[in-house]
Amino acid sequence: MASVIIMPKQGLLMEEGTITKWLAKEGEQTTEGAPLFEMETDKLTITMDSTATGTVLKILHPEGDTVPITQPIAIVGEPGEDISALLGGEAPAAAPAAPAPEAPAAETAPAPETAAPAVERAPGERMFSSPRARLRAEENGVDIAAVPGSGPDGLVVERDVQNYIANQPAVTPLAANQARAQGIDLSGVTGTGPNGKITTADLPGAAASAEAAPAEEAAAPAGQLTRGTHTEKMTGMRKAVMKNMLNSKSVNAQTNHRMVVDMTAVVALRNQYKALGIKVSYNDIIVRACAKALQDYPIVNASVDGSNILYHDYVNVGTAVSVPGGLIVPVIKDADIIGLTGIAAKSAELIEKARESRLTEADYHGGTFTVSSLGMFDLDDFVAIINPPESAILAVGKIAKTPVVVTDEEGEDQVVIKSMCALCLSYDHRIIDGAEAAKFLQKVKSYLQNPILLI
Repeated sequence: MASVIIMPKQGLLMEEGTITKWLAKEGEQTTEGAPLFEMETDKLTITMDSTATGTVLKILHPEGDTVPITQPIAIVGEPGEDISALLGGEAPAAAPAAPAPEAPAAETAPAPETAAPAVERAPGERMFSSPRARLRAEENGVDIAAVPGSGPDGLVVERDVQNYIANQPAVTPLAANQARAQGIDLSGVTGTGPNGKITTADLPGAAASAEAAPAEEAAAPAGQLTRGTHTEKMTGMRKAVMKNMLNSKSVNAQTNHRMVVDMTAVVALRNQYKALGIKVSYNDIIVRACAKALQDYPIVNASVDGSNILYHDYVNVGTAVSVPGGLIVPVIKDADIIGLTGIAAKSAELIEKARESRLTEADYHGGTFTVSSLGMFDLDDFVAIINPPESAILAVGKIAKTPVVVTDEEGEDQVVIKSMCALCLSYDHRIIDGAEAAKFLQKVKSYLQNPILLI
């Protein structure tokens, strides 16, 4: 009997996933537990295994489709097996998993007799739409006023938007915007782009639009390079970063302290580990220093919980890692008790998993503090944005040899070369006072300038 493969839920907050690559095509064999497709969530890209053994009889959503969790994405069974009953349910399959007042719209596949037909609105008639429908329309650049509704009293539901998009001809984003502005019906336009895609050159109004361009552009000499714009859809990870950062800036009373630290002893300690064949990075040592300082100043390790302060008895330090398409913060759990070499080993493991898209939800949840290092990009210093629900983040600049004035035992000033580094602590002033933040930063500095205390 054929089996339906659904969009799996990876994490409590996941609502949908984007299929980035099918690893088994239609007609190919797959086995339960074998890699079947790659999926992008709002946090990372992961490889998902097949939940059935057999032949991939039908792929219901191609690469690039964003599908709600628990919805069918493929059918696996025996070659030649009749899957018409499953395909007959393909239309309502893409509806949201949670019960909603939205009725599925009819498609070319047989639909239930109770499915409401789409309702065309008269010009100027008021239009109603569900929140998910508006969100889907906004994500795909669709004018929701142009979408016929199939819900109660003509309500536009998410399925209506999906049907509308599916029935639209393939068109470049620029051509779609220009057609919308000029009121051009793309259903009558033949595309000459790749795979029949409609481009701006195919629009009947392209010539008129060119005439309306600024005079200086129209008068450009023949052969002169003309450049425009292009649109690229945000990845799930980029949208998550955008949402989290905006939320952080709008909710937290973020301010910061900056302090310069003498890292000469840290450089020497790392070189000693290196000579012994032990891989310990500067970031590992900084994470260790922060973990110990967080024990001394638990308010920096706390979070805001409504009108309460939530103190964490554990210290989980996140380390920001840049990956293709965005930023992710894997978390080193119990950083205060696993020691420096334990931090180094766990950090190396998490970074490798992040860059190979193998992180699990447990790897990036539960952080209480974050360290973000950009010194490798030759930045002297920078200010980082707090990663909610945490209350503080440490930004680490580059370690640079710098002339420093020091006073010797005889009271004479001398100029010596030291390895210096700028640290910037961003913190939530709602629960962390400036003096406490300064003391915490001083403690981190003390540990780094006396790294023997970190071993």
